Amino acid sequence: MFAAGVVALLVSLAACMVVGSGDIGFGELGRVLGGHLGLDVEPLPRLLDSLVWDLRVPRVLMAAVVGAALAGCGAVLQAVTRNALAEPYLLGVSHGASTGAVLVVVLGVGGGVVSVSGGALVGALCSFALLLALLGRRGLGSVRVVLTGIVIGLLFEAVTYLVLMASSDADTTRAVTHWLLGSMAPSRWDSLTVTTVVAAAGLLVLWLHATALDGFAFGTDTAASLGVDVRRTRIVLLVATAVLTSVVVASVGAIAFVGLLVPHGVRFLVGPSHRVLLPLSALAGAVFLVWADALSRVAFAPRDVPVGVFTALVGVPLFLLVLRRRGEL
Repeated sequence: MFAAGVVALLVSLAACMVVGSGDIGFGELGRVLGGHLGLDVEPLPRLLDSLVWDLRVPRVLMAAVVGAALAGCGAVLQAVTRNALAEPYLLGVSHGASTGAVLVVVLGVGGGVVSVSGGALVGALCSFALLLALLGRRGLGSVRVVLTGIVIGLLFEAVTYLVLMASSDADTTRAVTHWLLGSMAPSRWDSLTVTTVVAAAGLLVLWLHATALDGFAFGTDTAASLGVDVRRTRIVLLVATAVLTSVVVASVGAIAFVGLLVPHGVRFLVGPSHRVLLPLSALAGAVFLVWADALSRVAFAPRDVPVGVFTALVGVPLFLLVLRRRGEL
């Protein structure tokens, strides 16, 4: 299944690189990629080459990286909280990261020392801390944690739009609002490089804790009986997911439901072992978001719709289905 997932991802990347408003075939795509990789191929006209290499290729690769990161975060949060509905967007982490990023971009918080990713990380950690503080010792029941996460998300979203309306002009507000909905359009090679490095490191950290995650799925007592340092491991995993979420939000905005839907589908196919679940979730998340972004480019062409709109349209009914199956709706 892992080999099949890799093949599906490669096919999806190639297919979605030729999809768009520009008329590009697989032959032209091969010539562009070959030329930039140093192969002896006939070059394309500069405008077409730039369209493919500078715009479309980094955008499609960014969708794959972001989908993998969000799916991995969702699988880990569901194990750590023992809650099938946990994912960065529903827990308010994405909204907190968005607020931190907007404060840096619009208000210049940090005086140029703090980057957009740094601001997003601080916002994500603040939202996590607020969530845990509000839940207290009453547990992480599905309805309670989701309702609390939604409230926190609404709070940070209100702060974000208050900052936008009070401190920026109409053009900046329009651009940032489009980005906040989750858009791959701003993706370029420099942001792709940073996001890929952080995502790869973060997913590796999560995968190295696969055994501990298996223990968490059965409760903290079980994890402790397996020799897991519950407190330290939980902090490491929560910080790692916050870092991944913040980098994703800083790069492409908040994208909903990928971290909820993909791990559920993969878990249904391969079972709960996180040593298998995490890499397959990352592959499935990459494939899912690559195609979702392709749909966002062609559905209302030449208008580019934020990909977060499409993931929400797919995610809301499936989220309600999960609630219904758990007897909570």
